[in-house]
Amino acid sequence: MPKQSLSRRRFLQSTGAAALWIPASVRGYTSAEVQALYVDGVMQEEVSKWELDTPALCVDLDLLEANIAKMQSTLASNGIASRPHAKTHKTPIIARMQLDSGSVGICSAKISEAQALFQHGIEEILLTTTNVTPTKIQRAMDLRQANASFIQATDSAANARLLSEAAGAMGIEADVVVDVDPGGHRTGVTPGQPALELAQLVDQLPNLTLKGLLCYDGGSQHVKGFAQRREQTLQRLAAATETYDLFNRSGLNNEIFSGGGTGTYNIDHETRGLTDVQVGSYVFMDAQYIDIGGESDEQVYDDFAASLTILTTVLNDQYEGRCTTDAGAKSCTINRPWPRVKGEKGMSYTSGSDEFGTLRYEEEASRSYQVGDKLELIVSHCDPVVNLYDHMYAIRQDRVEAVWPIAGRGMSA
Repeated sequence: MPKQSLSRRRFLQSTGAAALWIPASVRGYTSAEVQALYVDGVMQEEVSKWELDTPALCVDLDLLEANIAKMQSTLASNGIASRPHAKTHKTPIIARMQLDSGSVGICSAKISEAQALFQHGIEEILLTTTNVTPTKIQRAMDLRQANASFIQATDSAANARLLSEAAGAMGIEADVVVDVDPGGHRTGVTPGQPALELAQLVDQLPNLTLKGLLCYDGGSQHVKGFAQRREQTLQRLAAATETYDLFNRSGLNNEIFSGGGTGTYNIDHETRGLTDVQVGSYVFMDAQYIDIGGESDEQVYDDFAASLTILTTVLNDQYEGRCTTDAGAKSCTINRPWPRVKGEKGMSYTSGSDEFGTLRYEEEASRSYQVGDKLELIVSHCDPVVNLYDHMYAIRQDRVEAVWPIAGRGMSA
């Protein structure tokens, strides 16, 4: 029902930020109250971001949409597609936005994550992690039986045979890509002849259909300095291109050659044969990526805007040079670098305590905070931060426009 506190509005101008809409008398809403106001995809009342109970995970819709649009336009101009990784957002609504903008599919890190996406209407899923246990192989085949667009990875002959047996037992054909190691020795088969032999086996085994290969070079995504990042990326993916050539010369299906990521999105097209880029963090951005530097700025990677923030409240301001907030490790993780206060200068933030964060002022601090004040944090590493929350608030011009369930939260099996 209408609230008297929402009858008047005022606009505040903060340093380096756009005008903020805050009710003249801030009421405050619990998470349950805001969710109850979101009915059939529409907020029934206007709620300011600054009225949310904290800690709260928020995504700025204007920035999110701009990030998605920029990625699609850049890749299109470079003649390559996107196949974004859902492990970043774990949110089917965002996956649908990516597909609607032109992505050829969505990557998933775990079978449980893939199942959650499919249950919410996402079908074009590539599972990038090899399933090795009978339980996970069966779950993957169950998903394949229900979803003809599902593709899964393998990186060994023994695993390929298990996939073939499982698919045969269910009377289905499973689409498979060969996972090729870019050099990090985390997952994947050795490029070159070993990868070719595995691909030939997949092509020959009953009940499997070879769709190509993937080679995700995670180790290059956070190399600092654009020139250094480009050099390492192209060197490490050279063996994957040679493997791609071997597949072609052997007459194998090569419709998918997937790799790359947010840190190398404007480099990946230089790897001959690569069909699509497994970008993820670009939708949100975080402190880890900001620090790697971009093509036009060696110090700051600003190709995409920080759309994801944690809203937090100051709990204690009694001690000189610092204050305490309600966003600690359980809200922010302890990933480094630490979160940053959005829109402010001369401050440092740590979230090492389970329940509390600490904000410290430096000599040139742009302002100070008092008990009850709210501030926004640019997250340290968006993937694990998102996994801490059941939902995120979709914000436009400081108003809550939607409440999005994070359907893949905790889906790590």
